[in-house]
Amino acid sequence: MLTIFVDADGCPVKQEVYRVARRYALAVRVVANCQLNTPASPLIQPVVVANALDAADDWIAENAEVGDVVITTDIPLAARCLARGARVLGVKGRELTPDSIGDALATRELSQELREMGLATGGPAPMSKKDRSRFLSSLDNVINAIKREHPDAG
Repeated sequence: MLTIFVDADGCPVKQEVYRVARRYALAVRVVANCQLNTPASPLIQPVVVANALDAADDWIAENAEVGDVVITTDIPLAARCLARGARVLGVKGRELTPDSIGDALATRELSQELREMGLATGGPAPMSKKDRSRFLSSLDNVINAIKREHPDAG
């Protein structure tokens, strides 16, 4: 069954994910290292992992598979999930693919090196209404693509 995995720590689009999941009757796993408030729904399951470095990422990467969607801003996690055949969507609606993950990893590495050198690289821009709209549209497109490719997925 098509499942949406949410890397929940700091995820700004959880409410949008819940809304889409209800519309399509899809399972959602909201993964974090602490209890988060989630809607009371048989579709939405919070998953609390150990309070250890990368525990949430490890859980998602071990459980996501072909026909699933992972919502994350974590590029290394995205790479791990893509390797397992899952689809990956950033919180601003950008889908990461096997073709684009190499560039994303390289950009992340370069930004990290610049920060270590003391050069400010700035953070991501705040979420806008347009970003939320783009995310909703992209999530809808990804879900429909998975349903076409894997009719038994959801």
